[in-house]
Amino acid sequence: MRVTSLMCCAGIVVALTGCSSLNPFAKKPNPKTQPAPLVELQNDARMRTVWSASVGKADKYVFTPALVGSNVYAAAENGNITKLEASTGRSIWRIDAGTRLTAGVGSDGQNVVVVGNKGVILAFDAEGKQRWKAQATSEVLSAPAVALGTVLIRSMDNRVTAYDVDTGERKWSIQRTAPALTLRTAPGIAIVDGTAYVGFAGGRLLALTVATGAPRWEMAVGDPRGVTELERIADISGTPVVSGREVCAVAYQGRVACFDAASGAPRWAAGLSSDGGVAVDERNVYVADEKGGLNAFSRMSGASAWRNTQLTNRRLSTPIAFNNVVATGDFDGYIHFLSKEDGKLLARIKTDGGAIVARPQFADGVGIFQTQLGSVVAVATE
Repeated sequence: MRVTSLMCCAGIVVALTGCSSLNPFAKKPNPKTQPAPLVELQNDARMRTVWSASVGKADKYVFTPALVGSNVYAAAENGNITKLEASTGRSIWRIDAGTRLTAGVGSDGQNVVVVGNKGVILAFDAEGKQRWKAQATSEVLSAPAVALGTVLIRSMDNRVTAYDVDTGERKWSIQRTAPALTLRTAPGIAIVDGTAYVGFAGGRLLALTVATGAPRWEMAVGDPRGVTELERIADISGTPVVSGREVCAVAYQGRVACFDAASGAPRWAAGLSSDGGVAVDERNVYVADEKGGLNAFSRMSGASAWRNTQLTNRRLSTPIAFNNVVATGDFDGYIHFLSKEDGKLLARIKTDGGAIVARPQFADGVGIFQTQLGSVVAVATE
């Protein structure tokens, strides 16, 4: 999600475009919201682009690539679905879903699932042949989760619905009451050991049994506060991350928190607002806050390990942690690399200039980023 403002009196705005220096109503740039300038770097981390492939633009939606085994699956708003070889970026196949897409991709390696206009769900096999079509209860902006013979869909009416992966038949559905105002965002679903971890509007993190939809536990990551409905938005952002015996998540205008994955017992929480998600390694939990600060918290205690503010207002993506670095994308298509140890900014790589909003993926020493302009880029450390 990226917060935008509505423009009134559009005719006046258009009339004054191109002559802002003569416009008496033009506002001076607010230094508090201006993106931080990029500092010169020595690129001592020796980051490199392994490959780049074009899959199609995302438009106003967020398309998270799916990295399964030796393949990457990616989708675009125009209906393109592409299967790429993860080691080289070579296109294995590309198909047209036959409709505009709003979310994707979910895959278990044998099935590829995307969602189109008005909540239509489309499932394909590993060779790109359509298997079935189903209908969600409302618009879907989040990538499907596919595992254990089940496709899980999170729709914008605060509902999670399970479909049979072979037939598309609906298996179960669970819904929570939605607040008056929610983020138009794309929180994901994590499935581990038969349990689905789902973030809901209102800041609730829910653990569900994949087979039946039975709730195992439910905890608050963000508690709605404030006087106005806008101030009370506290939705889960990004995809919960399960690592070992813990699950961690973050909420907008809420907290970053970790819980016992089996029982939901709180481990720790720290006040923080983010419209992205978290990354976790053996030592820390990493999250970009809404102001563009990249934060590291001790995984054991929740104490702040470091915070880097050199990327303020650059609208950072969910980070990923691999090898000795933490990597995050920004609104201008840069991938930034920071030291895991102290948050020092080490290097950056320029992509196609499109904003990086989708959650990056990682496997076998390679990070996979997808831009809004349609590039899928693989990066690695030498």
